[in-house]
Amino acid sequence: MTATDHAVELVHAAARAASDKLASQIIAFDVSEQLAITDAFVLASAGNDRQVKAIVDEVEDKLREIGAKPIRREGERDGRWVLIDYGEVVVHVQHEEERQFYALERLWRDCPTIELPADVTSHER
Repeated sequence: MTATDHAVELVHAAARAASDKLASQIIAFDVSEQLAITDAFVLASAGNDRQVKAIVDEVEDKLREIGAKPIRREGERDGRWVLIDYGEVVVHVQHEEERQFYALERLWRDCPTIELPADVTSHER
């Protein structure tokens, strides 16, 4: 089983939104084979807490435009790692230090990546 077309649509919208707010290290994993609770993870990094919030706001705005509403949101108060759960897709926006420390890519490296649209740019520092 692989991520649904709708999940991939949400992944692409979230990745574009993160890119629009200059996120770095944008990547998406198809975790549908490993987890029953979601199809995909989107990971994006930010250089500071304010940028984390800006990315989260943009992701929520863009996904709301296509009819998706988050089921839950965690970590917003601290602004270091915000998780936005859309059911089929979970978006992780992390401060660069948390991204390095928790290394989610290492945990999910056995899962296939989801190819992101050409207009998604990871703004590396």
